[in-house]
Amino acid sequence: MEKPFILHMLTTAKNLSPFDVNMAMDAGWVCTVPYTNVEPSEVRGLVQDAIFSRSPKGLQKTGIFIGGRDTKQAMDMLKLAKNSMVPPFEVSVFADPSGAFTTAAGMVAAVENELKSKFNTSLQGINILALGGTGPVGQAAAVIAAIAGANVRIVGRQLDKAQRIADLCNEEFGEGKIAISAGVDSEKSHYMQTADVVFATGAAGIELLSAELLTDAPQLKVVADVNAVPPSGIAGVDAFHNGAPVPGSKSGAVAIGALAIGNVKYQAQNKLLKLMIDSDKPIYLHFTHAFEVAREYFKANG
Repeated sequence: MEKPFILHMLTTAKNLSPFDVNMAMDAGWVCTVPYTNVEPSEVRGLVQDAIFSRSPKGLQKTGIFIGGRDTKQAMDMLKLAKNSMVPPFEVSVFADPSGAFTTAAGMVAAVENELKSKFNTSLQGINILALGGTGPVGQAAAVIAAIAGANVRIVGRQLDKAQRIADLCNEEFGEGKIAISAGVDSEKSHYMQTADVVFATGAAGIELLSAELLTDAPQLKVVADVNAVPPSGIAGVDAFHNGAPVPGSKSGAVAIGALAIGNVKYQAQNKLLKLMIDSDKPIYLHFTHAFEVAREYFKANG
């Protein structure tokens, strides 16, 4: 009997995301097996249980997905999983905690597309504010954009927390090659004077940028909001906006809403899950690879 495609799905949370299960099945994984409340110390044992149950050839139909809610923890678990392999007993692993990596990749790629098509520029040298940026999506988006050459500031309610997250992003995810800075909400009006792009990545149902600050920004080009729950994270941005002009913007800024970003996120996650199936050798996927395939989506679709 032909061996089925099995995806072992690990999460540190109480429940595995139904969204991720649906995505995996739709991408071609025949069987998805949940492992919940997983401690990092358990990763090695789980991985080696999976790899030694099939021949090296059979392992081409085996994969591991890492979810959870914490970006650093997910990346640490990805490294642990990779280091637990015993070649030729090795499988592909994909980390996407809370869908943050693919959501962030979709948002940054969508912004990059608008910058290119509407303003004839790129992410290189662009000033970006990541509002509510201390969470998983904000962290991943900040790192992706910074690696692409943008000047990124993570803005939160508390400066000390924003600074800790910025340092984490620079040292852990950017390997010391990027320089994300930190900011506090009370200084938003000041930051908006030089902002080219705004990411709204805070909790659902909280407005992070008012209409006044939005319309008065002198050089603002693109705003992107991942919040689909009213009120929007950015005043006046609809979940369906996909490059629509921001009403009243003095600089001619355009908006990208949550559902437009979500479509690219879906395409990126689907592509990476399929890539695990199609690859003839083990691959280890995270936010960098998500951004690559999100970019490919815009190249293919204009």
